[in-house]
Amino acid sequence: MAKILKIYPDNPQENLVNEVIKTLNNGGLIIYPSDTVYALGCNIFDIKAMEKLAQMKKIKLDKAKFSIICNDLSHLSDFTRPVETSVFRFLKSHLPGPFTFILEANKSVPLAYKNHKTIGIRVPDHPIPQLIVEKLGHPIASTSIKDDDEIIEYSTDPELIAEKYDHLVDIVIDSGYGDNIASTIVDLTSGEPEIIRQGKGIV
Repeated sequence: MAKILKIYPDNPQENLVNEVIKTLNNGGLIIYPSDTVYALGCNIFDIKAMEKLAQMKKIKLDKAKFSIICNDLSHLSDFTRPVETSVFRFLKSHLPGPFTFILEANKSVPLAYKNHKTIGIRVPDHPIPQLIVEKLGHPIASTSIKDDDEIIEYSTDPELIAEKYDHLVDIVIDSGYGDNIASTIVDLTSGEPEIIRQGKGIV
């Protein structure tokens, strides 16, 4: 059964955040809040956890396009090829924020991303994922939680999310109701921003 941890942005309890870190380091899956929708996350360097994440999305890991959640742009060079100054300025002016930026992947990406030419980078404007990544010491892999209801599209109620994913994840972070609009996906591989999916973020 998933453990529900009530962690709120204005005063995140350190002992609860540490429990999340321990779970991630042990290959566990978490559900966490962001500046857009609730999302599934795991340790980006744990291949078994990444495979579990892919199974939940009913796709093969090598076909999965899981975003990388960072707490700032300092991890950029760990996963992406060098970007032009203009692109870096563009990223800096929009992050943290409700965007997923597609960039060219480098050769030192984690094993689960080895055959990927591009990679999606997220820096959510939300203290909880930022704190998790900061305390973990490296980014996490992430994918949005879709709702079965086509009209709602994204699940917003953490209690209903916990009920649905009770036997599939280890921790559900309840941070109150989430948003139901996903991030805006922007492709920056050509150097010029190209909107792939219009979401919450306005370019």
